[in-house]
Amino acid sequence: MSKKRLKRKAFFKAIKTPRRLVILNEETFEEQFSLKLSILNVFVLGTIGAIFLISITSYLIAFTPLREYIPGYSSTQLKEDALFLGLKADSLEFKLKKNDAYINSVKKVLTGDLEYAKVNKDSILASDYVDPSEYEMEASEQEMELRKQVQEAAKKESK
Repeated sequence: MSKKRLKRKAFFKAIKTPRRLVILNEETFEEQFSLKLSILNVFVLGTIGAIFLISITSYLIAFTPLREYIPGYSSTQLKEDALFLGLKADSLEFKLKKNDAYINSVKKVLTGDLEYAKVNKDSILASDYVDPSEYEMEASEQEMELRKQVQEAAKKESK
């Protein structure tokens, strides 16, 4: 046999050799507890214990409110509040534009630049109208393929 193989066999034999862990009473030398172990058993148990601890810790951080204490993670309440405030800011901005347009039209009437008959709330609202023809609204190839799939599925269901 080669030296490498002999060394490997000796190594595995040393790892698998049973050892005895004994806990003695220091004063009486009475055996309190004993346990037969091998280095391989200790290594396997230590590895399994470490994996267990890491997985439990990861689970606790990922699926409990503890993740809010990690930098970079925000609470769900904070996300909801940010979304609500963003929508509220958009609606307030729209209302502000409408009020500015109304005030400007009233100023024109008061200064005599415009006749009263031309001032109309509907015309102010129409000034914010966006013409959809300004945007390219053609369906993409992916959308056309999806439409075909939906039509085929509808035909199959109706049969």
